[in-house]
Parts: sequence; structure tokens; C-alpha cells
Amino acid sequence: MSNSSFSFKQFTVYHDKCAMKVGTDGVLLGAWAELGHAQNILDIGTGTGLISLMMAQRSEATITAIDINMDAAQQAQENVAHSKWATRIHIKACSLSEFVEKNDEKYDVIVCNPPFFNQSLHAPCEARNAARHATQNFHNDLVILSKKLLHTHGKMYLILPVNEGNTLLNFAEQNGFFCTKKVSVFPKPNTHAKRLLIELSCIENTCATSSITIETELRHEYHPDFIALVKDFYLKL
Repeated sequence: MSNSSFSFKQFTVYHDKCAMKVGTDGVLLGAWAELGHAQNILDIGTGTGLISLMMAQRSEATITAIDINMDAAQQAQENVAHSKWATRIHIKACSLSEFVEKNDEKYDVIVCNPPFFNQSLHAPCEARNAARHATQNFHNDLVILSKKLLHTHGKMYLILPVNEGNTLLNFAEQNGFFCTKKVSVFPKPNTHAKRLLIELSCIENTCATSSITIETELRHEYHPDFIALVKDFYLKL
């Protein structure tokens, strides 16, 4: 293990060329999204390729992963090439709008760990800043364009900070999506939720709500909820 990579049970992710490193958000989304019998999956804004690799470990699906950043797409391609699923994961360097224009395929599952808008001071690194601070219209475009790519029976999965997640949900529900699952993610017991895991569907259904906690009261001790979700991936679990 080094600062340039993160090793999981069945693969290693190098992230030295990516603005956004391997983090808990991506791991949560990659472990939580329900794949069922999905035949094809789209990973929007793949970054290092982490979520695509997790999807490949969990399914037999063909996975298409896109990223607008050329360095990220190259790193994802290298990570995929060194994995056992290289023939099932296809990396494309393009924006979502470019992908929609050139693609006529529909997907069973779409996953996205999007950058989010923040009113706070921008990070000093321009690449990291671009990855973290989305424009206010980005999430709206994400919803509208993703709906064009999703099978009628398909599901879309996202992770976002609570405020941004609720804002996206409101917009999604105004544009033909239904929230069918929402999980509040708590850093520790007795704290405020920091993230929302969201499942969107084109088919109306009751929204199932639940929660997950990352750590116990002891620092660096994982909560049983989190362990149950990620035990197939983290080396020491």
C-alpha cells in the first residue's frame, strides 16, 4: 500500500493521476448499488475506475465508464487493464453530453459519484477544485441526460452530500424519476448525516428509507453496518 494506490481484496486502484482519490463515498456507492441481473452498467464520472471495478466484481455485466478528464480516463484504463475484468469494462474519455449524442444504448444500471457544488473556499489545486465544485446546473444535466440512457426498468444510483442530494431529488422527481430508496449515511453514532445514497427509478414505487453508520464511537473502528456492506472489498475485514 502506498499514497499512489489503494489495494482491495481482488484489485488495486492507482490514483496518483486523478484529482479525486479513492474515498469512502465511492466505496459506499460501489458496494450499495443493487445490480440484480444487470447486463450493462454505465459509470458516469468514473475517476480512477473504482466503482466500475466494484461493479465488475459483483456482477457479470458489461460496464461502460466515462470521464471528461483525460488523465482520469487514462488512469481508469490502466487500473482496469491490470484487473481480471479488463474484457468487461470499457473506458471512454468524454463528457456525458458527448456520450449521449453518440450512444443509442440503454442501460440497466447507471451509477454516479458526482462532484458537488460548495459555497466554501475553493481548494488550491485546480484539478481537485474542478472535480469537487460542480456548476449549479451540472446535477440537472446529469438527471436529464441519464434518463435518456436508462432502460424503463433500470435504476440509477448516486451518492451526494445531504443538501445537494435533496436538491437533486426534487429536480429528479420533477423530471420523471421516482426515488425508490434513500439511505442516510452517518459518520458516527449520534452525529448528523453527511451523505445520501439515492436510488432513482422511472417506475413509481414507495421510497424505502434507512441509514448506515461508518464508524463506532472509537476512531478508525468500523461500525457493523459498514463492515457488512464492504467486507467483500476491504482487505482487513
